[in-house]
Amino acid sequence: MRKLIIFLIVLIVLLVAVDRVAAAGVERDLANRIAAASDLSGTPTVTIEGIPFLTQALSGRYPEVRFNLGTFTYGDVPVRNLRGAAYDVTAPLADIIQNRANIRAGRVAISGTLTRATIDKYAPRGVKIGGNGQRLTASGEVMMGVNKVKFNAEMRVEIADGGIRIQAEKIQGVPDQFARLVSYTIPFKGDLPFDVKVTRVRSVAEGLEFSAEATDVPIRG
Repeated sequence: MRKLIIFLIVLIVLLVAVDRVAAAGVERDLANRIAAASDLSGTPTVTIEGIPFLTQALSGRYPEVRFNLGTFTYGDVPVRNLRGAAYDVTAPLADIIQNRANIRAGRVAISGTLTRATIDKYAPRGVKIGGNGQRLTASGEVMMGVNKVKFNAEMRVEIADGGIRIQAEKIQGVPDQFARLVSYTIPFKGDLPFDVKVTRVRSVAEGLEFSAEATDVPIRG
């Protein structure tokens, strides 16, 4: 009985070791594919969620694959902490071993952060952007005739065609029509990885955090 218990323990340890080695190999392959799909110079960190891994590998389906792309430049706009997950990934083991392109994700979701420096960079001259991490504010001066007049405003963040719109509202110190002089758009001129589309933007302490999604996404090598 004791020998059987020892044998089972050794067998479990070996299976766990094989499971982790196999997972590391597939994670490395997916990392290279994600890097190619994202046009990255480096290699992202990839983690296949769920255990045992071998069960997923043999079925060729992975419910969740998480990845971290680090800093990514979208057009002229740097995005920090770009991270996400691919869900319902179909990746037959033979296709991975032979480096075939037949790997797809049912859905990909990513998120990233535009820093305070980026928000300030695109603001109109004389406009200073602030906030408490939950809502952006703006202050500064605008010309009214030949005079400079100070103002304060709350800023609404919304998704706009071609970028993220920072829209002034509840402006104080000047007439409401001057809100257009304070409002501006942070342009997104390039393509986000996997052709995801921005679905949400919110103000956070570090700047603006956005979420984006795409469905039926190829992950090519």
